Amino acid sequence: MLKFVKGPLESIDGVSIFPIISLLIFFIFFTALFWWVFTAKKDYIKKVSDIPLDLEDENSLEINQKQNRS
Repeated sequence: MLKFVKGPLESIDGVSIFPIISLLIFFIFFTALFWWVFTAKKDYIKKVSDIPLDLEDENSLEINQKQNRS
């Protein structure tokens, strides 16, 4: 299977730069993500982590209000 991919790619001039670019993009992205995780404010992380619970509370409140109207 690899020979079907590797053969045509070897005939392209400068194709060896693409794996290097891919590795650099991968490394830069995960380095930036790692940096962001450790420098993010704890209050922001707490606020964002509570969003699903807040939405669930709002939905249950709306359902209860609709049932009370009926």
